[in-house]
Amino acid sequence: MKEKPNSTRTYDKDGFRRRAACLCVRDGFETEILLVSSSSTPDRFIVPGGGLEPDEDAETAAIREVMEEAGVKGKIDRCLGIFENVERRHRTQVFVLQVRELLEEWDDSKSIGRKRKWFTVADALEELAVSKPVQCNYVQLLANKTDSACCLPVAPESGEGATLSLRSSSGSGANASCGCTSGQTSNNNTSTNVLDDLAAESTTT
Repeated sequence: MKEKPNSTRTYDKDGFRRRAACLCVRDGFETEILLVSSSSTPDRFIVPGGGLEPDEDAETAAIREVMEEAGVKGKIDRCLGIFENVERRHRTQVFVLQVRELLEEWDDSKSIGRKRKWFTVADALEELAVSKPVQCNYVQLLANKTDSACCLPVAPESGEGATLSLRSSSGSGANASCGCTSGQTSNNNTSTNVLDDLAAESTTT
């Protein structure tokens, strides 16, 4: 994971790093996704995203990250959910963004030679299975467009037995706090309701 100069990590009340990412789709059919080359393995492609800055909300961070990493301008369509990686101790709020403009040059293309490439959903799943298995869950949920319960096991990443859960709420009020409308719930009934926590944090800061 690339650390940006002078960046400050932010954490939720459970000690998880707060992140945001976007599945950048070409159009409303959502059959093609824009991925970016990995900073650590340039021949592999990943979903653009990164950490929230202090006093920055997840949607703002997601838009900033795709501009920096992919040179993308677009419109957030919806929140897909909050994905938790227990081993790496971070929670990533993932949005679906419809691409409106692709810049010829952008921050990471100039600073580290980052590339971008369109993938079909099937090809994106195949690529991410190698480069970033945890991110397959984002694309799979987009492809399924289902309201099924979603504690999602993933393949180990970099030798780690990573597990990932999608945490969201069945309550309409909490879903509205991140733009989610699917009413997805975690299979773990004792787990923390992350969306409620984020909503509570926003009202107390």
